[in-house]
Amino acid sequence: MPEIDTKHLTFVDYLLLPTIVQRYDIIDGEMVMSPAPTVEHQWIIANMHLALAAYFRANPRGIVLFASCDIVIRRDPLRTRQPDLFIFLRGREDIGDLENLRRLPVLEIAPDITIEIISKSETRPSRTEKIEDYRRIGVKECWIVSPQGQTLEVLRLSAEGMQTAGLYGMGMRVQSELLPGLELRVDELFA
Repeated sequence: MPEIDTKHLTFVDYLLLPTIVQRYDIIDGEMVMSPAPTVEHQWIIANMHLALAAYFRANPRGIVLFASCDIVIRRDPLRTRQPDLFIFLRGREDIGDLENLRRLPVLEIAPDITIEIISKSETRPSRTEKIEDYRRIGVKECWIVSPQGQTLEVLRLSAEGMQTAGLYGMGMRVQSELLPGLELRVDELFA
């Protein structure tokens, strides 16, 4: 396989990349590697995934997936993101049956919800840019989990912008318009 310049990736270059196990985003054609997540970061992801998977078993409305999986924001200049977790809901015309997602070589479809756990290495501007990318492709909600503050913020995204739909702390239950009946307690994430 020819060597690929990871400083100026095109969409075709991206498709030819070997499997990369380290987390990264591609920003305007440049691969930006992310530090390995901390144990605490992974712990929160695991707890969140378990809680959401249980919700979807009881309410078969969608599926929750987790990194590392690229979501293509745009092809030119190439831009991809890897949310910590993301949710696709049933009933979308652009997907049809959720099983169709398995057969896609690349995710060029916006999830309904993205979930990001704040990393110590992440800056506020980079997080805002990431959320803006999600908003541009049609993600409806972005959940931001703060390990330091032990909070979860639900942001509602739309063509007009973003607004906080709820900020939840210890002892509170997360609410989402997209997941009726959700019983996710913030305490569960940090247990």
